[in-house]
Amino acid sequence: MAAAASASASISFSLSSDPPHLLHPHLRAHQLFHQTAHLHTQLSTLPNFISRSHIKVKPSFSHSSSPPPLPPSTSIAEETSVPFLDDPFRPRRFLTNDEFEKLRFLEGYSYTQELKSGRLIVRVMRAEEMDETVGLLAESFADSMLLPATYLAVLRYLVKQYLIERRSVMPHAVTLLGFYRGRTGDEGEEAEEEVLAGTVEVSFNKKGFSASPPTPTPPRNSPYICNMTVKEQLRRRRIGWHLLKAGEELISQMSSSREVYLHCRMIDSGPFHMYTKAGYRVVKTDLFLVLLMFQRRKHLMSKELPSPELDDSSTCHVKVHGVEES
Repeated sequence: MAAAASASASISFSLSSDPPHLLHPHLRAHQLFHQTAHLHTQLSTLPNFISRSHIKVKPSFSHSSSPPPLPPSTSIAEETSVPFLDDPFRPRRFLTNDEFEKLRFLEGYSYTQELKSGRLIVRVMRAEEMDETVGLLAESFADSMLLPATYLAVLRYLVKQYLIERRSVMPHAVTLLGFYRGRTGDEGEEAEEEVLAGTVEVSFNKKGFSASPPTPTPPRNSPYICNMTVKEQLRRRRIGWHLLKAGEELISQMSSSREVYLHCRMIDSGPFHMYTKAGYRVVKTDLFLVLLMFQRRKHLMSKELPSPELDDSSTCHVKVHGVEES
C-alpha cells in the first residue's frame, strides 16, 4: 500500500493551487476564491483523485423512462432528506425532461464499499450538509497552502460561495460525499458513529464545466473530477481511492464521454504514482511561465473509462456492495 501512504485530496475549486494568489491584497473576494481553487493539491491521504471522459453512447434519460441500471458496488438509496428540487441553494430555473430525470437519479445514487477497517458510502451532497463540507474543504486548503488559522474564516466563506455556485449547475456537476463507519472489537462490528470522511467534485459536460479551470485546460465537454480531500484522521484507509472510483462510476452513468481528465501538481509524487496506477497518463504539462504567476506546475492527466456493461437483469433498485480484496 505504498500509494496509501501518500495523501490524496485533489483540491481544485477553480482555485489556483498557489497560496500567493490567495494572499494578494488587490483581489476581490470571488477572484480570490477562483484563484485558490485551481489549487489541485494532493493532501496526505493517497487514493483520492479525479478525472474526465468521452464515449459514443449516452445513457437515455427521459421523463418517461427510468435511469439506467447501475454497475456493481452502486445502489439507489430509498430515502433522502431534502429533495433536490426543493434545494434552497438551487436556482429556480426550468428543467428539461432530461435534466429532471438525471436530478432524480443523482438524488438516489450511492456507492457502497466494504473496507478492511469499516464501511464507506458515497452519495451526492445534500443541502443540509453544505456547512460540514465547507469546513472539511477549508481546512484542507489551509493545510495544503500552509495558511495560518486566521485565514480559515475567509477560506470558509470563499469555499461556501463556490459550492453554492457549483450546486446551481446540477445535474451537470455534483459534489460527492463519503461517509465512513469504522469497525471495533475482535469480530469487526460496526460500532463507530458514521462520519463525513471525504469529498470530491465531478462535472459531466460543458454545462458543468468550471468558469475558471486550472491549467493546462482540459476539454470543456469532457467529464472532470476535482476538489478531492479526505479527513486527516481517516487517511490511509483507501477512502480516497473509492471516492475516485465512485466519481468514475457516476461519470459512466451520467455522461456519454469516456475520456476523463484531472490535474496533478508536479511536486506531488505520491498522488502522481496513484493516478498512474489507476490508469491515468500525462497529456500536457504547465509551462515554466506559470511560476511567474506564483503557481505550481501541474500535469493534465487523462484516462479512458471502459464502456459500461449494462445487464438487463439488473435494476436500479438492487443494492450491491463492493468488498475490498485482502
